[in-house]
Amino acid sequence: MVKKIVITLWILFFVVILTTVVIFICITKGWIGYMPAIEELENPNYKFATEIFTEDEQLLGTWAISDENRVYISYDELPETLINALIATEDVRFDQHSGIDAKALFRAIIKTGILRQQGGGGSTISQQISKMLYSPNAENKMERFFQKPIEWVIAVNLERYYTKEEILTMYLNKFSFLNNAVGIKTASYTYFGCEPKDLRCEEAAVLVGMCKNPSRYNPLRFNARVEGRRN
Repeated sequence: MVKKIVITLWILFFVVILTTVVIFICITKGWIGYMPAIEELENPNYKFATEIFTEDEQLLGTWAISDENRVYISYDELPETLINALIATEDVRFDQHSGIDAKALFRAIIKTGILRQQGGGGSTISQQISKMLYSPNAENKMERFFQKPIEWVIAVNLERYYTKEEILTMYLNKFSFLNNAVGIKTASYTYFGCEPKDLRCEEAAVLVGMCKNPSRYNPLRFNARVEGRRN
């Protein structure tokens, strides 16, 4: 009897492994969900606003056709305090993984999926980029569940074609900080009236804190909540 149970468990184990492998192969081939081509991964579609300056190079404002009022910023223009805060908050093992943080993912599955506790997210910065670029807003939890493995594959591909610095730059240029502030450069001007390089440590912490949930940590509406998150 015990032998039959053990054999059955091993069979179930191999079936799960085989099914998982087949699913990820199908995702990689684009047979399940949308898988961007290499050319698209190497050249993601960004929409940047036009900056308008005076003769003495003072910024008057920006103009954009789309609703994404984004102004490009390079990695060299990003302050170290902002980069360090982002990694510490959103992806503490950013320099160690290749798109998927197995430890964080396992923790999230155990705490959130099994224990029903707030265990923090398991998504890496690369996974968050893949969600922003290629995942439409899910209508329900089941749809969001099926989007996750597709984002894992895209995140691994992003790590293959981009350096860590490029991934951080991509994330901070793409993220929406609400109030028509898309990207870190526009957000810095919108909330603090300065370039990202001129952000004080606590100001950088406020903007990074918004990455968790921009609506919940909107500095124009929830000062006490934002200060608690920042500190």
